[in-house]
Amino acid sequence: MTTISRRTRYVEGAHTCTVTEALRDGNTATKLSAVIMGYGNIVNGQIAKGLIFLATEIAYIFFMIRYGFTNLVNLVTLGSATQQEVWNEELQVYLYTQGDQSILMLLYGVATVLLTLVMFWIWRGTMKSAYTVELCKKHGKHVKSFADDIYDLFDENLYRTLMTPSMFFICALTILPLIFMILMAFTNYSKIDNHLVLFDWVGLQNFATLFDSGSVLGSTFWSVLGWTLVWAFFATFTNYFAGMVLAILINRKDTKAKGFWRFCFVISCAMPMFVSLLIMRTMLQPEGAVNVLLRTMGFLEAGESLPFFTDPTWARVTVIVINIWVGVPYTLLQLTGVLQNIPADLYEAADIDGATPVQQFFKITLPYMFYVTTPYLIATFTGNVNNFNVIYLLSGGDPVTDLGSTAGKTDLLVTWLYKLTIDKQYYNIGAVVGILTFIILAIGSLLVYRNSKSYKEEGGF
Repeated sequence: MTTISRRTRYVEGAHTCTVTEALRDGNTATKLSAVIMGYGNIVNGQIAKGLIFLATEIAYIFFMIRYGFTNLVNLVTLGSATQQEVWNEELQVYLYTQGDQSILMLLYGVATVLLTLVMFWIWRGTMKSAYTVELCKKHGKHVKSFADDIYDLFDENLYRTLMTPSMFFICALTILPLIFMILMAFTNYSKIDNHLVLFDWVGLQNFATLFDSGSVLGSTFWSVLGWTLVWAFFATFTNYFAGMVLAILINRKDTKAKGFWRFCFVISCAMPMFVSLLIMRTMLQPEGAVNVLLRTMGFLEAGESLPFFTDPTWARVTVIVINIWVGVPYTLLQLTGVLQNIPADLYEAADIDGATPVQQFFKITLPYMFYVTTPYLIATFTGNVNNFNVIYLLSGGDPVTDLGSTAGKTDLLVTWLYKLTIDKQYYNIGAVVGILTFIILAIGSLLVYRNSKSYKEEGGF
């Protein structure tokens, strides 16, 4: 394709031009825009737009000279100057000099890198804009004025106007903290050896520590990970099948007052979950209502109590059972809608063929529900792995049988992470736990979903 035909194509569909073509085929003014942002726009009559690009470049250069390059250097070193105590002869007191704070250096460094990436994206936009206006002017097309550009922001480019504030807050409140946390996992930022003010890069040392089953943290990690997966499995499928049974019973033709039974479960959903959990926690204490009632009825001797939260096995079974109580109403409402949408002619055909209710359940109801609700099951399993509320409010991760461990027998990865960071101030290990939790969930969810019928046979049931 010749240069002329290529340029003609970009005039007709200017949005398809790229930075590569702008640098290769553009004139001198366009190519200079790579160094002086907005120069090509100014030369071709888009003065206001060009000046905005130029002002953006000047502001970025000023920031980098004043703060940016220092932030990038500090990101590599993370500081070295400690706070010093200096005697002041004039005031006859000790004064403290300001030392380096690695946490701020890491944060500012990451922010500077993100700002540089944003600036690179703006630079790409200026190059394409300069090349587009060059081609429009060369081929006698209309060159948009600044007023036209403003109008487009509320017309054909309205999505950019609406999405820009959202993207700003996503970068500032989601991407920046996420990258900051990930990088923290490669430092020694923790209370261990007093690295809370000044810390250094340690590479994969924290990951090696966590994977070492011979260390305290390593053995705790594998124990907590195993219980987390067991908890997530039982918490997901006990709720699912219990909710399914209730939904089927209520949805039966012979069941009277269907609306009343559904209303009862909706009422239980209306109560905040943390209130139910705190009430159940109080009732199941050694001197709580359940144990006192059992003693009064003679099932327990005086001073005896059931170890709901003091025995590891009892505690784990207790949190699973109580999770059924607080979770089944939500599953019931979800699956009721699925049941009501199963084609009735499938059951009619099964009746004609002489299928029993049990056969209909395993051949029609269960496959259909699994087919429709596989994404819901994956999301529920993921949510249960990160189910902070149930464990923390109900058992607090207890019981703790090993005083040298940082986790209890009912702690999940997410509650253990909370204890590592808030209680123990092991921020680097907490960051590693967060990263590993994400990796396990992301890979597991993708593999399960891509191998499910919901993905392979979408729309085929």
